[in-house]
Amino acid sequence: MRRPVFLSFCYDDDVFRVQEIKKMGLFEGQPLLSTNEFEKIKRNGSSAIQNWIDEQLKYKQCLIVLIGEHTAKRPWVQYEIKKAEEMGKAIFGIYIHNLEDVNGYSKKGSNPFTEIYGYEKYKSYDPSHCDIKGLRAYDVISKNIQNWIEYAVLTKER
Repeated sequence: MRRPVFLSFCYDDDVFRVQEIKKMGLFEGQPLLSTNEFEKIKRNGSSAIQNWIDEQLKYKQCLIVLIGEHTAKRPWVQYEIKKAEEMGKAIFGIYIHNLEDVNGYSKKGSNPFTEIYGYEKYKSYDPSHCDIKGLRAYDVISKNIQNWIEYAVLTKER
């Protein structure tokens, strides 16, 4: 069963990596906004961005934070995490720095849950611990993401 999820990430740094994860077809996710679409929303101010996030999160069971080099410090990622928690959504993170994009690999970023709460309040999976230059990160994510989603949703329901 494909669960509906919301993907939280640093758009400027990681959109290519996120597209690769979406192409796996293993979950139902929100549409990825193009730069032009996001700019249209952004022109209407912070409340328009919040409304878009809130509306997208409303129908999702789980928030997945795709953690790149700068994700933890991004204000909208932090908002999405707090909002998902407020809405009672299942939450977890996946480090994606070892997925290659057009610029190669990035550095491992700090944990956004630690950034917000001072400790890793939610589970974060790091497929790079068994990786050499991205050779297996994609495979680890594709083979495990559905189980990670199920685990997060089922433990949240308990």
